Amino acid sequence: MKLGINLGYWGAGMDADNLAVAKEADKLGYAVCWAAEAYGSDAATVLAYVAAQTERIDVGSAIFQIPARQPTMTAMTASTLDSLSGGRFRLGLGVSGPQVSEGWYGVKFDKPLARTREYVEIVRKAMSRERVSYDGAHWTLPLPEGPGKPLKLTLHPQREHIPLYIAAIGPKNLEQTGEIADGALLIFPSAEHLEETTITHLRAGREKAGKTMEGFDVCPTLPLAVGADKDVAALADFFRPYTALYVGGMGSPKQNFYNRLAQRMGYEKEAAEIQQKYLSGDKDGAAAAVPHQLIDSTTLLGSVDRIADRMRAYAAAGVTTLTINPAGFTLDERVAALRAGTEALERAGLA
Repeated sequence: MKLGINLGYWGAGMDADNLAVAKEADKLGYAVCWAAEAYGSDAATVLAYVAAQTERIDVGSAIFQIPARQPTMTAMTASTLDSLSGGRFRLGLGVSGPQVSEGWYGVKFDKPLARTREYVEIVRKAMSRERVSYDGAHWTLPLPEGPGKPLKLTLHPQREHIPLYIAAIGPKNLEQTGEIADGALLIFPSAEHLEETTITHLRAGREKAGKTMEGFDVCPTLPLAVGADKDVAALADFFRPYTALYVGGMGSPKQNFYNRLAQRMGYEKEAAEIQQKYLSGDKDGAAAAVPHQLIDSTTLLGSVDRIADRMRAYAAAGVTTLTINPAGFTLDERVAALRAGTEALERAGLA
């Protein structure tokens, strides 16, 4: 199992630290550095900045939002980043959510699976430098009865195949991801529930495509905080607002993928309470309603030995790249968390 880091969103007040964290991860041998985007910083610019100041670590989008870019533009950006980084780019895609898609981009959030499939087909075609001609329900290239003609990418990517990941949570999305992608980007993964909530659906998609899980990258992101085992409850409390935001506030009452995931892990009643409180404006109450076990099972907390035990559980569950979000109030604390991650991987016998 390999390790990655996730820098999250740029512009949150830790930008200089984020670059230092990326550089340290590069030195420590981390496999990939991911960056996110929503409606603030864009991921492509951040990744170019990080790639220019690192040497070995891959850089990846987690994610480029599908409603934000035409698929051919995504192919251009991915190919450019792969070329500039010397073949170190990983393309992560996702549909975002209805609030961002419709409120920020003005793109209707409908038929996300069909849109994703078409998008991936066009991106792959463009990155392979075929002439792009496509007749789908959501994209038509070139436009009919117009001056456009099929074009092909003029830039030669560094590699023939740029790894393509999809952010997936729901069963149908996971199955499609297994079928059409090279990896899955996951959030709030519990090692104890990973088989029934995630792997079984990915495997079904791989089988549909005539493939196995061999070579498919299962890549969850987990916060990591180092401390004494006796202080795990306090460490977990640090992530209560984070968990409440996703389970309670990331989406509408009818469309919250993270809330549904918590329900599939056995927290039906708790997920409903968290969402009700969060959406009514009681964010503190929502955070207080998050069960300790939900936090502890979806984070890496405690001593290096305890984190190593959790890493073994994730590897046994099928994780191939474990991405961490190193927690800390200072740069030194975040770097210490990075180093604890590599030490834990070694103690787990997974390095």
